[in-house]
Amino acid sequence: MDYGKHRYEQDQKEKEARKKQSQITIKEIKMRPKISDNDYGTKSGHVRRFLKDGSKVRATIMFRGREMTHTELGRDLLDRLAADMEQLATIEAYPKVDGRNMVMVLAPFRDKTEKADKA
Repeated sequence: MDYGKHRYEQDQKEKEARKKQSQITIKEIKMRPKISDNDYGTKSGHVRRFLKDGSKVRATIMFRGREMTHTELGRDLLDRLAADMEQLATIEAYPKVDGRNMVMVLAPFRDKTEKADKA
């Protein structure tokens, strides 16, 4: 077999494999522990849109000053967000404190049709 033909066929296989792969993007939403209900509704709407688009979402609660003594407020907020997004996503990384921030990652559910395509 001709080496040029072999190389061409390998390039075609690689090109086809690249077409089928999907890039996972991570979107970030930042909130403060004392967020108002209206602002929370807006932010959760953004999270819902990101999840429907198939992106993972990193929810970050930023603490300033004395707010660090009440990290349970941030935890409650992240739990509330997870409960609101229960139909769309699963928690990939549970809330953890990272310096002055508390971070949680939500990943969208994968459809059964996507699983069938990959198999």
